[in-house]
Amino acid sequence: MKIPQSPPGAAELVASLTQDNDALMRVVSSRLGAVDEKGRYLHWDDLRSHTPPEGLNHRQWWLATTWARQSSSRPLPLRSVNGQPFRFSNIDAIQETVHRIDQQASGQIAPDDVVTNLRASDRYLISSLVEEAITSSQLEGASTTRRVAKEMLATGRKPRDHSEQMIVNNFKAMLIAQELSQRPLTPEDVLNLHRVLTEETLDSGSCGRLQTENDKRVAVFWHDDTLLHRPPRASELPERLEEMCRFANGDTPEGFLHPVIRAIVLHFWLAYDHPFEDGNGRTARALFYWAMLHNDYWLTQYLSVSAILRKAPAKYARSFLLTETDDCDITYFVVYQLQVIERAIKSLYAYLGRKMAETREIEQLLRGSARLNQRQMLIVRDALRDPGEPFTFAAQARRNRVTHQTARTDLLDLEELGLMTKAREGKRLVFHSPRDLPERLRKLGGAE
Repeated sequence: MKIPQSPPGAAELVASLTQDNDALMRVVSSRLGAVDEKGRYLHWDDLRSHTPPEGLNHRQWWLATTWARQSSSRPLPLRSVNGQPFRFSNIDAIQETVHRIDQQASGQIAPDDVVTNLRASDRYLISSLVEEAITSSQLEGASTTRRVAKEMLATGRKPRDHSEQMIVNNFKAMLIAQELSQRPLTPEDVLNLHRVLTEETLDSGSCGRLQTENDKRVAVFWHDDTLLHRPPRASELPERLEEMCRFANGDTPEGFLHPVIRAIVLHFWLAYDHPFEDGNGRTARALFYWAMLHNDYWLTQYLSVSAILRKAPAKYARSFLLTETDDCDITYFVVYQLQVIERAIKSLYAYLGRKMAETREIEQLLRGSARLNQRQMLIVRDALRDPGEPFTFAAQARRNRVTHQTARTDLLDLEELGLMTKAREGKRLVFHSPRDLPERLRKLGGAE
């Protein structure tokens, strides 16, 4: 991991211009803003590779940009290890993005059939929570495949190793974050979230406990052992946690801060303080979900932000580094996370579009058929979506909130119709769809 180059300080740049009044006047009269001509909030490490405005060199361009940002930024309650307040610039691009998220993540512009399908079925919610639990754990080293993890969560079997335990814990923590979203956040809530996230993956004495002066204080390293971040001293953690919860609940005096921005800063805050021996990233992302749901962005519970982050973990890490290397300017992290949220929302809408198209296809294939009930239709739809997905009596009983016997009858009837195959795995029967399921459905539909 390459650490972004820290920019030259404003005082240093001004000092270099004291003997060149013409250059100083060009900087002052340039009237440049916080972003470049394309609306990008460039860090010095990126800006120095672009062509500067006419009449300015890169250092002068950076000085004009820095002045513009200082005049428009606001301090936040979060402070660096040196006591410097983090700051945020509410640039136009951020305001435009949060406006779109206001509409999308609260469901205001979602088609009626999308909203109805989401809110009428637990299936989408459970599927989304499973995806987030898996990918958030994989971001922090869990090596279990997605297919194995889905099978474990669907069947309720006990985890077999450390990676599977991480995923189970993350799933439980997401459910807890949903419950907590109905009330203000407390330090005890954060500790409990961490306790659930790290149960049986950390020494029991470290689960749900802030690090102390007696512990070896953790630091953040990249995979190649590059030191990325040294967090605040352990002695400061209790007070910082209290302040973080006050900020999360809107009880700090910084004035109005958009709820989505507040959720993103909360994510950064926990990760920056890194108060736990392990599981800090998972806790930070769980708190982001809490904050979004707490502010009525109900669509968030169906998003998998970690699925987006996992595709480019280096960019995720770099968004933290850009902030730390430029005078505690958290705007870089905010801009990146807003892009991630929008991508997650687009991914959800695309997914729902595909699933509803598949549902319509199945309904067309089986139109007029009395052979399948609604539960069996859901099983068939899932099998078409993910041909390798396993189905068991226990998982179907739990999913549909029916008795074991009803779930058993559903799957055995599907096997009799040729839409499922069964095999014994240990003491239980596991069902899978045949590879030619669509063709079998067409034949079944045509036979009615």
